[in-house]
Amino acid sequence: MSSSALEIRLVNEVLEQPLVQFFRALKRGGDDRYFHPHPLCDEEAKRLAHYSGKDLYYVLLEGNRVLGYGMLRGWDEGYEVPSLGIAIHPSVRGMGLSKLFMHFLHAAAKRKGATKITLKVHPENASAVTLYKELGYSFESESGGQLVGFVNLNDDCKGNGKGK
Repeated sequence: MSSSALEIRLVNEVLEQPLVQFFRALKRGGDDRYFHPHPLCDEEAKRLAHYSGKDLYYVLLEGNRVLGYGMLRGWDEGYEVPSLGIAIHPSVRGMGLSKLFMHFLHAAAKRKGATKITLKVHPENASAVTLYKELGYSFESESGGQLVGFVNLNDDCKGNGKGK
């Protein structure tokens, strides 16, 4: 266990190498099977570290180690409803970090004016599907073999552990 505090920060130049290491860990673990919003390569980490635009890219840190990566994107392309993506380091799964990070991403989207969020998840990724349902996501369609989910950010009943 580390004695460093947890924090969530926007991805920036200082976090390029920790993000490179995180993407490499995801690839080594085979997580690119389920998490593939963009290539998990060094060049993409560099692009994100120098990104400036309307979309939001965050990391969950402990010291300078990336434990999680989350994004809200689609605003650059003019969408009102952002797409959410999240990945947690294989070594720290099962500790509640996904739920913590999801709550943060929901708050960040609301602060930016979003009233809904969408995401895609592979149906075989049972732990992610369960988490998303607990957070109030409903899955009503499928695209490319993935479930497409939406959550209404103005629904005061979401995240009560009962799902919809």
